[in-house]
Amino acid sequence: MKATQKLHEIGQNLWLDHTHDLLSSGTFESYIEEFSVTGLTSNPNVFDYAIKNSPAYDASIRKILKEDKLGEELFYELALDDLRHAADLLRPIYDQTDGVDGWVSLEVSPLLAHDTECILAAAKDLYTRLRRPNLFIKIPGTYEGLPAVEEAIFAGIPVNVTLLFSREHYLAAAGAFLRGIERRIAAGREPNIHSVASLSVSRWDAAVIGRVPEPLRNKLGAAVAQRTYKAYCDLLSSPRWQRACNAGARPQRLLWVGTETVDPGTSNVFYIRALAVPFSIITLSERTLKALADCNDIGMLMPADGGDCEIVLGCFAQAGIDVDALSTELQHEDAASAVKSWIELLSGIASKSAAIVQAEW
Repeated sequence: MKATQKLHEIGQNLWLDHTHDLLSSGTFESYIEEFSVTGLTSNPNVFDYAIKNSPAYDASIRKILKEDKLGEELFYELALDDLRHAADLLRPIYDQTDGVDGWVSLEVSPLLAHDTECILAAAKDLYTRLRRPNLFIKIPGTYEGLPAVEEAIFAGIPVNVTLLFSREHYLAAAGAFLRGIERRIAAGREPNIHSVASLSVSRWDAAVIGRVPEPLRNKLGAAVAQRTYKAYCDLLSSPRWQRACNAGARPQRLLWVGTETVDPGTSNVFYIRALAVPFSIITLSERTLKALADCNDIGMLMPADGGDCEIVLGCFAQAGIDVDALSTELQHEDAASAVKSWIELLSGIASKSAAIVQAEW
């Protein structure tokens, strides 16, 4: 049995990072059938690379330009078209699991990251425009993003909370989700609004390479993940959640992101094995998916009680790593990186649009 199927059978869902070729070539469909892939996440960097380095989107850009749509508006037309295709391929999974699985994700503009009202308005607009029920809108779990998460859930919009790096970040995102659900219950609305909370893992290990003793190498991301999974399990067994569940709510699921290895000396499936645990989701690249399919053993499952994570994190503290401060730093860095990537994407779209117009003169 493939390791991908083993993970599926223990209750962990595999979501793939989006590329245009996956959808246009029919490969994504084969991965659904062969490798138990049940979701797709999108990233502006993927669109940026394809737009700059291939003609993959040229025909679509040419058509959209004739509708007088430019820049960000043009990008979202491209992204929505890809994600409608993916959402339709995943719709049978969404229906069979009653909405637990079979999702695609699309983010609001990172340029809105510090404006709660604009984040919410953009989330509503994108969800309406896709016209598919199995779309998560990515909203950052930042100070300004969390109120938008709550309001989006209250408005009935499924949300993927991003830019989470620690247990505390996760609990803040879960709190925003729960407040939105509880408000729906109080208002007599349907509380079954889906959400996932995306915790980044490999960035931790990349941030401390060269700063900790060799025995701690590549152990920080897994320890933070274990600590967070314990908080996740504790929340789901709490009276507060059980009250919401009794009213018809479904859990906000934990999603592991950033699962590509950062150390050349480690296996391609290093993080996949470390994050194997029921009732969760893991995103991975096509390269890692193929490596996982060739893997015969997924190893031990992550313990629900956190295992030895606190001991490991204590060792990092002794080595001078302030985990709380580093989580804040990582969130700020990735928020800034998202803005930079978005600006580069818009620049690439502008250049390609100009080239297409020039070629038609």
